[in-house]
Amino acid sequence: MPETIVDLRPDWLPVWALNFIIIAAAGLLALAVHRIAVAVVRRVLRRRDVFWRELIQRTRRPTALALLIVGLALGATVAPLDGAPLDAFRRVLLLAFIGLCGWIGVTALDIATLLYTRRFKIDVEDNLLARKHLTQTRILRRTASTLIVVLTIAFALMTFSGVRQYGVSLLASAGAAGIIAGLALQPFLTNLIAGVQIATTQPIRIDDAVIVEGEWGRIEEITSTYVVVRIWDLRRMILPLTYFIQQPFQNWTRETAQLIGSAIIYVDYSAPVDQLRAKLEEIARGSPLWDGEVVGLQVTDLTDRTMELRCLVGARNAGDAFDLRCEVREKMVAFLKAEYPHALPRGRLDLAAQEAQPA
Repeated sequence: MPETIVDLRPDWLPVWALNFIIIAAAGLLALAVHRIAVAVVRRVLRRRDVFWRELIQRTRRPTALALLIVGLALGATVAPLDGAPLDAFRRVLLLAFIGLCGWIGVTALDIATLLYTRRFKIDVEDNLLARKHLTQTRILRRTASTLIVVLTIAFALMTFSGVRQYGVSLLASAGAAGIIAGLALQPFLTNLIAGVQIATTQPIRIDDAVIVEGEWGRIEEITSTYVVVRIWDLRRMILPLTYFIQQPFQNWTRETAQLIGSAIIYVDYSAPVDQLRAKLEEIARGSPLWDGEVVGLQVTDLTDRTMELRCLVGARNAGDAFDLRCEVREKMVAFLKAEYPHALPRGRLDLAAQEAQPA
């Protein structure tokens, strides 16, 4: 004997309205449960460090979507859905689930990156190792995130039979459309591969001091397609990733953050080189910018009127090296003006004329 289904729906309530009420109530109940759970977890972990609070913030939305999908699926089983509406609703839930899987993948990747990089401090004096790992993780994370998004979109499109058949026919025909698509994606794929090369070989890292296109600056950001270089005057130069694979450039902090700065001074032949060398050592020892290792003064060139003195001083990083060079120039010139004014550059004919004048 077939089972009799009792319809408890009031006569004045349409079926579509009942379905909407049941599914909406299930979704709202799922969101309410999620909000209560997040509040409880935040209260339990409120005394923990910043990492746990950031972890809750990153996972709050994906978990809300997961509970919402579960709630809507349960609501669909209770609601009297059948036929085409049920198939359409299942298709929407399937697409939402695929998107949720991609979102969870990207979020898990971000959390893993955060766990790996939180032990490295880039705001310290010797940050070479931290910059190395930070650059690798950022580039690889963006590359993996791009791959996850592409795969998520591909799986979502494959749920539609028309798109799936079209893709199979394209692969079977091997026509010109595949070649055109490959050419269109060539810049994107080239930069994607260049990003992997930069992450592994590391010709540049975050906060490296570089000279590109005749400009001195620091690597501020490395994305999946381009690099942002912060110029010394706060301008930004945007360069594709392939530039640092195919073009020559200078990297001042490739192996270490330490640099040797040079300050060129032109003096008369009568300048006392030994006294100037001693003064340079005194300036270096009295400066907090000096690294305590390199200091020296040499005569590097001679012209018909002046001697060229090169003052070498070491610094812990590129910024300190620039400031120390400026300090050396200022104090060396002030020392010459105060102690040896005759050693400043001047014309030989003028000097001879002054010496020939009677007292």
